[in-house]
Amino acid sequence: MKVDVKTIDGKKMTPKAATEPVGSALRIAPGFTATTTDDDAGIETTLDAVYAPDEGRYIVTTIVNRGIRQGFDEFALRHTAPQAILQAAIPQCVAVRLEHGWFTVAELSATEGRIIPEWLAAEVVKRGSKTDRMEVIQLLYGASALAGIAPTKFVQLELGVPHRTASDWISKARAAGYLKGMSYTPGRQADD
Repeated sequence: MKVDVKTIDGKKMTPKAATEPVGSALRIAPGFTATTTDDDAGIETTLDAVYAPDEGRYIVTTIVNRGIRQGFDEFALRHTAPQAILQAAIPQCVAVRLEHGWFTVAELSATEGRIIPEWLAAEVVKRGSKTDRMEVIQLLYGASALAGIAPTKFVQLELGVPHRTASDWISKARAAGYLKGMSYTPGRQADD
């Protein structure tokens, strides 16, 4: 899904727009507007989301659907999937500091639909890469929690590890202080 993401005031989303610190290595945009078009249904959807610190995630505040051609799908107009739009938009709103400056997660991603490139996923699952692993867990946990996606399942899929391993790594990252200021409310999904 292609999503055009802008700051709430309509400017291009860049790492500089990510001004809200979350955890020790992430910054996020305090809010954003995301627009996507479903050409098959003839529907354009725009949503606004703001970061709610008490919730530890982005909250959708506005959803606008509109038909963009004759014969648009009226059923699709009434049924929006904001979670998919959030999931596609959030990597553009989360910035991480690397050696050469701040980069959005979207800029780091080498493969569409993934948060981290496959080479990095392969590197952090190796034994002995504990610091790198904790930083990647922080990034994945933060991005998934902000989008309201179950972090354990997300880490499991991104890194290609069993559920138990993903859960263990998240627990270790939390104990080591990597997940301060980030939370995911258990009960929204059964796996975290």
